[in-house]
Amino acid sequence: MESHTAGERHEATQRQADRRTFLGYVIAAVGAFITTAVGIPTVGSLILPALRPRQPNWVTAGEVSDFPTGQPKSVTVTVSSKDGWIEQSEAKGIWVIKHAEDSFTVFNGRCVHLGCAYSWQQGQNEFICPCHGGRYSLDGKVLGGPPPRALDTLQWRVDQGKLVVQYQDFRLGVSQKEEA
Repeated sequence: MESHTAGERHEATQRQADRRTFLGYVIAAVGAFITTAVGIPTVGSLILPALRPRQPNWVTAGEVSDFPTGQPKSVTVTVSSKDGWIEQSEAKGIWVIKHAEDSFTVFNGRCVHLGCAYSWQQGQNEFICPCHGGRYSLDGKVLGGPPPRALDTLQWRVDQGKLVVQYQDFRLGVSQKEEA
């Protein structure tokens, strides 16, 4: 039977404690590395979509040949939007007036007063909003009623024989055209 002195036992216990401390530091360092390696991309993927600016929403309104010259035509377009992590599609109304093969006026389909859908009245030769009696000329100018400004125009382009429109909504009830 071998006998150990108190000093030898203390030294053995101290070495064992030093190994435990060292292993604890190694485990903590590996855990911190893994947490950082996985955590930063995860947090980034959760936060960045909410910080991205909205992209212009270009939608196809139809073939150029589908629009009669000089006559307003109502078109429903499907607008996709992404807000952070939520992606949705909505049907939105626009009015298209073709002046020539490569010249159009495109109006947002909402009345600038409170956002109601308006319609073209052929017999009266004007757009009329049924909600509060807003009236607009063929070029979108206010003829009567409470609308504070002309109809909101939208940007457009012709791409391979199709009319493509940048759909956007604007603030309602204000005298200046401002993005919503």
